[in-house]
Amino acid sequence: MAMTLRLSDEEQELLRRRAAEEGVSMQEVARRAVREYVGIEDHRDRVFASARRVLTAHADAIERLGR
Repeated sequence: MAMTLRLSDEEQELLRRRAAEEGVSMQEVARRAVREYVGIEDHRDRVFASARRVLTAHADAIERLGR
């Protein structure tokens, strides 16, 4: 899928420099950044969901420990 990404001049320059340092295209750096961001957010969502399940399953014990 093709898309247009609008960046500020500063963001574009940072992206250009990073791409040059890595010897890859600006597109590749942007794609990596998107994959990393999505992966981090997916992980965060799974951790929060697990924490909610633990808190729900052990609410009585947690309440007693809090006293």
